[in-house]
Amino acid sequence: MPATLSSTKAAAALRTSARVSVELLLVLAMAAVALWVLGRMWSVVWPLIVALFLTTLTWPVANFLRRRGWPPAMASTVVTVLFLLVAAGIVALIAVPVASQSGELADGVVEGIQRLREWAAGPPLNIGDDQITSAIDTAVARIQDSVGSMLTTVVTGVGTVVNGVVTAVLSVFLMFFFLKDGPRFLPWLTRQLPGRLATDVPVVASRAWDTLGAFVRSQAFVGLLDAVFIGLGLWIVGVPLVLPLAVLTFVSAFVPIVGALFAGFVAVLIALVSNGPTDALIVLAIIVVVQQLEGNVFQPMIQSRGLGLHAAMVLLAVTLGGSLAGVVGALLAVPVAALIAVVWNYLREQLGDAPEEPEPEAGATVRS
Repeated sequence: MPATLSSTKAAAALRTSARVSVELLLVLAMAAVALWVLGRMWSVVWPLIVALFLTTLTWPVANFLRRRGWPPAMASTVVTVLFLLVAAGIVALIAVPVASQSGELADGVVEGIQRLREWAAGPPLNIGDDQITSAIDTAVARIQDSVGSMLTTVVTGVGTVVNGVVTAVLSVFLMFFFLKDGPRFLPWLTRQLPGRLATDVPVVASRAWDTLGAFVRSQAFVGLLDAVFIGLGLWIVGVPLVLPLAVLTFVSAFVPIVGALFAGFVAVLIALVSNGPTDALIVLAIIVVVQQLEGNVFQPMIQSRGLGLHAAMVLLAVTLGGSLAGVVGALLAVPVAALIAVVWNYLREQLGDAPEEPEPEAGATVRS
């Protein structure tokens, strides 16, 4: 005989579903308000995030000096100066070889264009010089007609560069203060918070700091793997500027998607103008294979171990972050997911039932 539906249980289930739905809507509304506030304060929040990333990268050195008896201000100053010197050295490793071989690269570009014209003039295209000249004239005319939009784009680009410089300078200053006064933050925060929050918030902040450090170290290791494998492939093929391209690959690994595309485009372009289309295709194949291994194997495995996230969660987080907020979203997706996991695990620890202690057996003696 089929069971009858209980109206009392159905009404209770509906009331529970309605209450949970309202609570979820309130949580989502608060999250939307928090994101809106962050968006309005982004000019301050973004340098703060960059400074935290830089601090996690440089903190082991500063902590080493502090344990050796260095004053916090002196240790922070030395680490900040060393960081600036390393950054300048990276720029020099990229810029100096490029400048020294710029003439050869320019000649290679001209030769590549000439080869392209000769190839286009032959079968199966059979494009004559008059057609090429007409196409160039048409392109020049379109450029002249769109001078206004180009000026707007240039102004926007200049503004972006200025904002980037301001962000970099502010981030370096914030990194110095974080290195100097960071260990005093959690005790200060404990004194400011009331009741239970004085215990919960510092614990979550400490775990979040460890998680953020694991993310930066894993990202640096993944970038090192990319730089080694791609640099080795470029050296085997015989592409010039191997060291600058390897350094560029390592640095660009900290900017997901766009960084890899930019470094790969530069490597393929240099291979094309210096070695020809065959070597350029070989370099393109090497870069595609290495980046596929990095994106689908190395990065998920390394970050999943360091951050406590499953490899599939890392891939989904990067995809969702990139679709919601572009490059910045892809960059912040994995650490944000890891921080959410930290908060969730702590809540589970606090809200879970404590394991019951087994009762002593009859006749057992309880020792004091």
